[in-house]
Amino acid sequence: MADSNVDLLVIGGGSGGVRAARIAAGYGASVLVAEEYRMGGTCVIRGCVPKKLLVYASHVRHELDDAAGFGWTIPSATFDWPTLIANKDREIARLEAAYTFNVEKAGAKVIKARATFEDAHTLRLSTGETVKAKYVLIATGGTPSHGEAIPGIEHVISSNEVFHLKTFPKRIVIQGGGYIALEFACIFAGLGADVTVIYRGENILRGFDNDVRAHVRSEMEKSGITVLTGCIVTRIDKHGEAFTAHLSNGSSIAADQVMFAVGRHPNVKGLGLEKAGVALNPVNGGIAVDGFSQTNVPHIYAVGDVTHRLNLTPVAIREGHAFADTVFGKRPTRVDHADIPTAVFTQPEVGTVGLNEAEARAQYTHVDIYKTDFRSLKSTLSGSESRIMMKLIVDASTDRILGCHIVGPEAGELIQIVGIAVKMKATKADFDATIAVHPTAAEELVTLRSPSARHVRQAAE
Repeated sequence: MADSNVDLLVIGGGSGGVRAARIAAGYGASVLVAEEYRMGGTCVIRGCVPKKLLVYASHVRHELDDAAGFGWTIPSATFDWPTLIANKDREIARLEAAYTFNVEKAGAKVIKARATFEDAHTLRLSTGETVKAKYVLIATGGTPSHGEAIPGIEHVISSNEVFHLKTFPKRIVIQGGGYIALEFACIFAGLGADVTVIYRGENILRGFDNDVRAHVRSEMEKSGITVLTGCIVTRIDKHGEAFTAHLSNGSSIAADQVMFAVGRHPNVKGLGLEKAGVALNPVNGGIAVDGFSQTNVPHIYAVGDVTHRLNLTPVAIREGHAFADTVFGKRPTRVDHADIPTAVFTQPEVGTVGLNEAEARAQYTHVDIYKTDFRSLKSTLSGSESRIMMKLIVDASTDRILGCHIVGPEAGELIQIVGIAVKMKATKADFDATIAVHPTAAEELVTLRSPSARHVRQAAE
């Protein structure tokens, strides 16, 4: 490609950048997407999608365990990790091709190259060409962080490398208490590994509702996962193909792999932002943007994880679409980051939307809590001891549902629908007026009649 001028250069071919490119091209803009690795970004290539495929694989063991209670006699099953990874790779390659095809079909161009700023309007591609862009959208996402350097840190894998392991680790130590660490802990446990989770905090899933945190931990421990809180890995020794993780509590654990999932940071290194004058957010290290995803340089925008606002793929997609509508559709559009439903694909799953109990009690004077904890109908025959937890948080002054939290099978599917009601500011009376679908677990959401707790915050004198 010769040196060229475009209306929009998108740096990054992930979900947010691709959506922006397609919509902008639809408005008639000349668009170039520069992606240095693989089209699809973290979510498609080494994040949400391949992870969910592994989650499905790990569910099979639970279904096999449950089968006897329903009269099935199943011969001893075997699992082959290389087959799973090869099939996963085939699907990811298909999706990558689809992402490229859809961008080009919309009228934009894709180039496999790294783009860095030479000045505010000029970007140099790793192929040697330069591009002059009227507008630039930075959508480079995030990258795993291992935290503080410790002896043996070079032996640690992240959520990038875990998808490409040649052999299945029969013993794995995972440091981290967030959704990535816990999802992989459940994946490997479901596939038959001995799993230990290490987390420095007092309990896993920081930022989630406390009842959710307690319930997920209890269920993970019942499934055989060891969860050690209040400590960290301080050193990792390698012995041939195995490792020893030494902990701050004085103990050590033998493992075939050690994985760190302690957080992600915005992927801003080496972009040449200083040459373009683009400012970073001093609080979170992401690119600083306003409500329209505009940086301090008027023609440069940023969306998705690189801004470190709310790191969810659907949020990046919505931000990319809103950017294109604002700049090229001449329809200024802000993204509302409130009441966004999300899921954690642990086993059991978590689905959550709105405020957790602590947040609600801090913001509202009268808060009612409706909570239930029960075994599913399926468990009565399967013999599983797993329990479902559901929780509604209500502003008692207005009856509005402030939050909903579900831990159990298909919680992600359920919370997508509940999210619509919460976004529409549905009330507890609206839920009560909805006739239940029976027999389902979800019917509990519309049959909770009496608060399990009521909180009244006294006004300060």
